[in-house]
Amino acid sequence: MLGMLYNDRECRELNYMLRKELDEMLLELNDSRIDGEIRKAIEMRYTVIFRMYARLASSKELSKYARSRTYR
Repeated sequence: MLGMLYNDRECRELNYMLRKELDEMLLELNDSRIDGEIRKAIEMRYTVIFRMYARLASSKELSKYARSRTYR
């Protein structure tokens, strides 16, 4: 396990970067032109970043980015 110390400003910046990355990946996952292995790679990356964001965000903020377990 790796631990890092951030001040308040750095936490807000990290929170912002993770949200923007999640937003971008959600758009890509909703794009019907993306298929196959690329979609799978985006889903795996989304899971990792979502878990990182879950450590910083409140449950209300987190619910905006929660995806259903069923894959399209």
